Amino acid sequence: MKLYKTENGILLESDDLFYRLHETDWDVAVNRDDLYDWLEIQIESLIPITFTDDIPMPEILAPIGSQEVWASGVTYFRSRTARMEESEKAGGGSFYDRVYEAERPELFFKSTAWRVIGNHGTVRIRRDSTWDVPEPELTLFASSSGTLVGYTIGNDMSSRSIEGENPLYLPQAKSYTGSAAIGPCLYVPEFPLGENTVIDIAIVRSGEEVFSGEVTLSQMKRKPDELLRYLFLEMAFPHGAYLMTGTGIIPPSDFTLQQGDIIHISIEPIGTLTNVVG
Repeated sequence: MKLYKTENGILLESDDLFYRLHETDWDVAVNRDDLYDWLEIQIESLIPITFTDDIPMPEILAPIGSQEVWASGVTYFRSRTARMEESEKAGGGSFYDRVYEAERPELFFKSTAWRVIGNHGTVRIRRDSTWDVPEPELTLFASSSGTLVGYTIGNDMSSRSIEGENPLYLPQAKSYTGSAAIGPCLYVPEFPLGENTVIDIAIVRSGEEVFSGEVTLSQMKRKPDELLRYLFLEMAFPHGAYLMTGTGIIPPSDFTLQQGDIIHISIEPIGTLTNVVG
């Protein structure tokens, strides 16, 4: 099942049918350890909606209320290698290797809710950066108890030039206006996504594809439950939290985003998150 936050409330999609939830508060609706079961019960009392020219689909917003967005780093071997390469000149190359091998994962704050960009929204590259990439990531949603109840797609926009100068610059490289996008929905499955789930990215510039790549969840060294356990270890999230799980798709060192680029990130069965670079 999929939940969409819209300008007119919350839509539930199930078996290609749409329903409008009676509950209009996103934070209240999604912060449930039994979210899937609760949604199944809601469907029993809801009437499907048919969208037409007279009754159009409302504008879909980023699937977030008061939640924070956090992120994980160096969870794929490819990310470890790329980070070591970009930080080698600054003397920080070994940091990423040590994080990859360590018991404790790298976790960092990404965005407050009001800064999060939704599907078809505009993400940004920093004006003081010279090397910028999107990072396509499976994004977890956990309830306030730390229970994994859903997924969305995340775009962890990153300045590799700033992070490469010094690992201590990570907050500036990762957290700025327009650096975090999630969407298009919150996917709530009966069972967790499998390791064969594919994350796919395509970047289009002036109508031509300039980069593409894919990776499966089987390439992740750290599993979702492990990442959430550390995130909730000494942190409270009253309305739940989103956690980006890192990327295994890194563009080559001679690639950098440009204004006007269109980024498509797809994860089936969640959907596609599309953003334009502003």
